[in-house]
Amino acid sequence: MILHPAVIALFVGSLLTSGMLVATAFFAVKILCHWDLASGSERQLSFERRTYLLATIMACCCVFQLLSLFLFIHVADSLSTLFPGAMCAAGTLNLNRFGYPTLILKTATFLLAGVWLILNHADNRGYDYPLIRIKYSLLLMIAPLLLIETGLQGGYFLSLQPRVITSCCGSLFGGEAGGMVPTLTTLGDAPVLAALGGVITLTLICGGIYLWQGRLGYLFAALSAATFAVGVVGLLSAIPVYIYALPTHHCPFCMLHREYGHVGYLLYATLLGGGVAGVGMGGLQPFRRVASLASSLPTLQRRLVLFAMVCYGLFGGIAAWQVMGSELRLG
Repeated sequence: MILHPAVIALFVGSLLTSGMLVATAFFAVKILCHWDLASGSERQLSFERRTYLLATIMACCCVFQLLSLFLFIHVADSLSTLFPGAMCAAGTLNLNRFGYPTLILKTATFLLAGVWLILNHADNRGYDYPLIRIKYSLLLMIAPLLLIETGLQGGYFLSLQPRVITSCCGSLFGGEAGGMVPTLTTLGDAPVLAALGGVITLTLICGGIYLWQGRLGYLFAALSAATFAVGVVGLLSAIPVYIYALPTHHCPFCMLHREYGHVGYLLYATLLGGGVAGVGMGGLQPFRRVASLASSLPTLQRRLVLFAMVCYGLFGGIAAWQVMGSELRLG
């Protein structure tokens, strides 16, 4: 194991988060089985007292998950200087079989944790805990994923061997490599960029209609999810080549480096932020008619729509700036 301060912070933080989440999951099962707001029993009163504390603990765990994704990527990138053949995080994540599965799970738990925080915030606005079963059901979905992620992350860090030679990002993300990600690089830059621009435009238009008239909520959530998916494809295929001004360099990690202005962090943060806000807004849509949320939910949803629009607008603007300002011109 590499005794890097950030590695230790991630390792210990994940263990603590997993432990707290498992403890909270046991309480969540009791909530789902026995919660009855109409009851005045001692057990129900105990549930109501403890749910605020446990929701706060869970919120802290979710915030850590949001931060840990970027910390993990930063650590993987900073460790690249220790391994022969590694130029960025792509090489260090490829050092053993745990690297990329850990990254994928961290991305999934980032999205789920963000949605949980939105549900919890909405639930706290209702006087009768209207979303308590929903948010604890989602907690039971997050808990096993986080445990698996913690195990994979531990396996990744514990298996790091400085003398191991790894592959560089060119061989991992080039068109000659096997797998789904290299296949995306063959889609062509123009179609991907056109699709990305189109779906962002539709999302912004739909968001504007929602802010103006309060309609098309489900469509906005669906378009937000589509924008996130197309944005991921764009970051794996079309956008990098313009950032690097190299038509064969599709690495999604080199853009995190100083020589490219750390623009990758801005792209990832805005894309993930827009995805969480857009999907989270859609997750609240079925509860608009709940009496205890009637006054607070529309305001919260409008804020989420506006936040998603700002994030996707920034993502599209930064991507367009990189493409138009690049020295690379493809026919």
